[in-house]
Amino acid sequence: MRTQAWGGNLRCLVAGMLLVAGAAQAGQKQVGGVHMPVSLNLKGRTVELAHMELHKQLFFKVYVWSLYMEDRPRSTHEAINSNSVKRLHFHFLRNISRDQLVGSFRDGLEHSPALRRGPLANHLRIMLASLKDVQKGEDLVITYTPGVGLEVGGDASGGVFIPGKNFADALFSVWLDSHPIFPR
Repeated sequence: MRTQAWGGNLRCLVAGMLLVAGAAQAGQKQVGGVHMPVSLNLKGRTVELAHMELHKQLFFKVYVWSLYMEDRPRSTHEAINSNSVKRLHFHFLRNISRDQLVGSFRDGLEHSPALRRGPLANHLRIMLASLKDVQKGEDLVITYTPGVGLEVGGDASGGVFIPGKNFADALFSVWLDSHPIFPR
């Protein structure tokens, strides 16, 4: 009799734990072992997860990147030109040196003629100077807020603010052209 009661209690406990675990995962998306919320409140506005992807180098998992947007775009052009809150969030799955991180960003972002010279090139230098060594599990967060500018933060950056929309547009343009998420 005691064994039956104990078995019934154990089943209820396990079922309860599964329900709690499922509720904790509700409202999140998982890619490469990284869980990200499907929506966030940023600057008093709600942004939704538009895309999430695992980046590998050879066979090593390097990071998972996520794109959050206030307005759901239908194209890369709409995503870039939208004057709404948008965020690129990188969650690193391995240690990355500052030199590797800076080199990777520089290689990708300098494909844009606008980022190679002039005022935007100065903004790029400021952003790259803020980057730091990254430990596994740390984040780099890049957020554009309309009428304000671009904030770079998280564990992988010392934090920097770049005013205006031009640099943000150039950064998002290069990123979304290099990592297409919309039909072309």
